Amino acid sequence: MDEYAREPCPWRIIDDCGGAFSMGLIGGSIFQMINGARNAPKGFSRRLLGGVVRVKERAPIFGGQFAAWGICFSTFDCTFVHLRQKEDPWNSIMSGAAAGAVMVARHGPRQMAGSAVVGGVLLGLIEGMGILLNHIGSSQFRPVDPRMVPEDPQGLDQAQDQGQNKGLFG
Repeated sequence: MDEYAREPCPWRIIDDCGGAFSMGLIGGSIFQMINGARNAPKGFSRRLLGGVVRVKERAPIFGGQFAAWGICFSTFDCTFVHLRQKEDPWNSIMSGAAAGAVMVARHGPRQMAGSAVVGGVLLGLIEGMGILLNHIGSSQFRPVDPRMVPEDPQGLDQAQDQGQNKGLFG
């Protein structure tokens, strides 16, 4: 897994915060451009200008919200790595739940619990898909069972010549 190639924990928090801000800024720019163009008056130039104005107003806010979630998530992730002394998917799942809860702390314990469940489930799905893709990708490097390998490739050519392996048109 790529966790071992990541920065050590104090620098990981800053690195993840910057990455989250960039993702939020780019994704927010695309989303806000579409929203601004959709809500602008008719005409190509007016819609384009409406989209650009909306991007300039709202995309940095969206990026900042992503950065706040990213720094919260990374801080919890580093904390769980330090407390548990191992780096596994459970740290990310617990960090997603804790970050989700902390980000809505002003709204009360009920909303914190709901957001923690959503954050934990989403990170669980992401980690599960990562494990699944890693398992599928590594299956090509498994050793082949010698009983499944054809015995003699020349024997296959002779069997074809005798008509034993005729195709649909053959």
